[in-house]
Amino acid sequence: MQVNPGIFKAYDIRGVYPTDLNEDTAYLIGRAFVSFLGAQKVVVGRDMRTSGPAVFAAVVRGIIDQGADVANIGMVSTDQYYFACAQLGLPGMMVTASHNPKQYNGFKMVRQMPYLLSGDEGIQDLRRLVESEDFPTISRKGQVIDYDFKDQFIEKVLSLIDVDSLVDRKLKVVADTGNGMVGPILSEVYAHLPIELIGLYLDPDGTLPNHGLDPLQPENRAELQQRVKDEGADIGFAFDGDGDRFFAIDDRGDFISGDFLTAILGRYLLAKEPGSKVLYDVRASWAVPNGIAEDGGTPLIERVGHAFIKRRMADEDAIFAGEVSGHYYFKAFTFADSGLIPSLYIMELLAKRGVKMSELLGELEAKYFISGEINSKVDDTQGRLAALAERYADAKIERIDGISVTYDTWHFNVRTSNTEPLIRLNLESVVSHEDMEQKRDEVLAIIRG
Repeated sequence: MQVNPGIFKAYDIRGVYPTDLNEDTAYLIGRAFVSFLGAQKVVVGRDMRTSGPAVFAAVVRGIIDQGADVANIGMVSTDQYYFACAQLGLPGMMVTASHNPKQYNGFKMVRQMPYLLSGDEGIQDLRRLVESEDFPTISRKGQVIDYDFKDQFIEKVLSLIDVDSLVDRKLKVVADTGNGMVGPILSEVYAHLPIELIGLYLDPDGTLPNHGLDPLQPENRAELQQRVKDEGADIGFAFDGDGDRFFAIDDRGDFISGDFLTAILGRYLLAKEPGSKVLYDVRASWAVPNGIAEDGGTPLIERVGHAFIKRRMADEDAIFAGEVSGHYYFKAFTFADSGLIPSLYIMELLAKRGVKMSELLGELEAKYFISGEINSKVDDTQGRLAALAERYADAKIERIDGISVTYDTWHFNVRTSNTEPLIRLNLESVVSHEDMEQKRDEVLAIIRG
């Protein structure tokens, strides 16, 4: 079948419905998934997108026509899906396009938790099978069996924290799930907690009547930031569309960068299990490795992407990993990422330590001056990377993911996008905010030619 090869991405399959990805494509992807893995049973769930029921039905048909059974877990968040795959010990397909706009759909695919299919391992094999339609002949048709892991999931995530520690400090929390998949499960989990919850857009709605699904975009979190200030809340939480990414707003109403949140969560979890390993990605602030090392842990750097992070975590038996983009991974959750779990740990941390989030951040903000991720559209991405390597040849240069350039008092990482002609810059100085801005502008001038 002729299919747009661009939908087969580095970590998942994703495209616009119904032009790039439709029922016919989904059906063949289901058959290809079973054929490639030799699967006998596959977990399948979906998010709230309006195209979800049609894409879900088509992929299920492909799976059972190829002779495998389907463990149908229904409409769930992605961390609930990972939990189901782990509980059943099965491969899985989640029908979701994560934080992409509402016209998109796609698949996040588990080989066996915590190992995922990625561009390097499996996704391009699926593409070739879909294009050739060369599937093994099978003698039986699979069947669909319904499963519900909600109660077990709730029990699991609540077991990770000391719920009683929240009693004395009645936290006021504003949570915005953006009409994505987190609202229902968040409401049920938080009902067990002695906190005051103010919920925004908790009902799943694929038409997205209120705002987009990516809280990294300032317009999608502006209302939450204002609401935290208006309510005098202790903390604000935001989740992306399928619930595997998490973001927080401090008591000042300020957005907390993913690197600082990784540093705070990493050190908190390290205190629970001293001497552990913590992973962070190539874009992160020095606040992460410095803090982990100071507290007696082992910081490990890894390339960006959940398929790579999960595999490395499992190989290293790391307790925690954080990505600047809002993915947080936990050994206690089969090395998977979850949006709900970091929200629980943050509430426990604030309650037990009796601090404000702004106090914890103030210590980091006084030492580490970060640019945040800055995207630039360029024609010759590889040429720009070569120009940076030449200009900063006297620095320590690493190529774990893109190019990382390190001096004593500042450093940066530049990566190319997997899907667009974009270059992404993350830069940090430990001298001053002004020094960061000056170095940032210098590097951007080279990137933008």
